[in-house]
Amino acid sequence: MINLVLFAGRIVLVILLYVFLFAVMRTGVGLVRGQRKDSAIWSVDVEKGIKELRGLHVDILGPVVVGRSPSSDIVVEEPYVSSTHARFTLQGPALVLEDLNSTNGTLVNGHLIDQPVTLRDGDEVQVGDTIMRVTRR
Repeated sequence: MINLVLFAGRIVLVILLYVFLFAVMRTGVGLVRGQRKDSAIWSVDVEKGIKELRGLHVDILGPVVVGRSPSSDIVVEEPYVSSTHARFTLQGPALVLEDLNSTNGTLVNGHLIDQPVTLRDGDEVQVGDTIMRVTRR
């Protein structure tokens, strides 16, 4: 009789374990789906600049550095561009552009920036003679 009770207890324990794991898995999938729906995908498209860069499309998934240095994410080989000129950064759902103390500055919609700027869909960013358009999907 005791063996039957222990066997039934084991069965109940295994069933509860599977129910718990299923609930955790379902919650995790729901959280991931919720993040993907709420988050925006920002991208940068080079509209004007040197021939090799025109038409370049970059999805912003993390910090993106623009500069003349080969270690930059977007390499702009122009004389008026600093080695690390500017940086795009995601801050929550917003995209922020920061000038990295470049010699000639960074322009957003034709205005020189001196502090980090939160970008909007369609904003134009100019680094040297290169013009990039920021879009949000």
